[in-house]
Amino acid sequence: MEGHSTGMKKDIPKRVFPKAAEDAAVAKGVVETPQTADPAYRLAYQDPDFLLRDDLRPVRFQLELLKPELLLDEAGIGSTFVFYGSARIPEPAKADAIIAAAHTDTQRRIAERLKAKAKYYDEARRLAMLASATPPGEDGRRQFVVCSGGGPSIMEAANRGAMEAGAESIGLNIVLPFEQAPNAYVTPRLSFQFHYFALRKMHFLLRARAVAVFPGGFGTFDEFFELLTLVQTGKMAVLPILLFGKEFWDRVVDFEALVEEGVCSPTDLDLIRFVETADEAWEAVNDYYAATKERVWLKGRGAHAHPAV
Repeated sequence: MEGHSTGMKKDIPKRVFPKAAEDAAVAKGVVETPQTADPAYRLAYQDPDFLLRDDLRPVRFQLELLKPELLLDEAGIGSTFVFYGSARIPEPAKADAIIAAAHTDTQRRIAERLKAKAKYYDEARRLAMLASATPPGEDGRRQFVVCSGGGPSIMEAANRGAMEAGAESIGLNIVLPFEQAPNAYVTPRLSFQFHYFALRKMHFLLRARAVAVFPGGFGTFDEFFELLTLVQTGKMAVLPILLFGKEFWDRVVDFEALVEEGVCSPTDLDLIRFVETADEAWEAVNDYYAATKERVWLKGRGAHAHPAV
């Protein structure tokens, strides 16, 4: 048609509805009346009393799954190297102070045993440095990013090693009845706090491509054996599981007895690789991925048998 332009303006609005944050700001400035002052009038996502109701537990589960997932994805985290271990093992420089503070023979014996394990602080620190030197993948996403529980001791050593390598690292902290602040080496934008242990453990393993397990107590056992169960049952693909300190683990867990009692398959023990040093652990990880180009499942899913890690 004569005089009619066929061109179209390109700056078309991306959205026609306001963002939630925009409406939230407007809601804060609403005129106060008996109706607007009542909690019922709050926007649902601005109402903490509503969000903390027992009925909203499924929503809170979803939020704890989604928030770290989005932020880790935005940070370009492709895979992680997870570190499990005790919150009580001292770094070598502080081990003697623990012995000096002992008041009884029992306390002194325990302190001496903790000192004997202090070497693993340095090994965790070095392993984190080695993992943190991994170059990004072809897609630019970072690989083997160090991930710990964000607390002291072995967890601190892992985050510390990553920082000393000039790399970011993740800390997955959890609310506990006693003070549990993140250690100073966790990258602030990758420091997360959880209410639910289950969601925290999911985030430990969603991106995990190698796991180092150092001597530890109930928490370490919980994380370690859940990992073994997931791989053993075929719910999770095989990955390098490095167990530091054979002397410790042989003393506290009789793995061979599980096989002898018939409650474990002999091949299940192949999932574990005992190591003593960071260099040995890192070599095992590199050897595994040099020989394994795709996911391997222990059973089911039509996969071939797993190699020894």
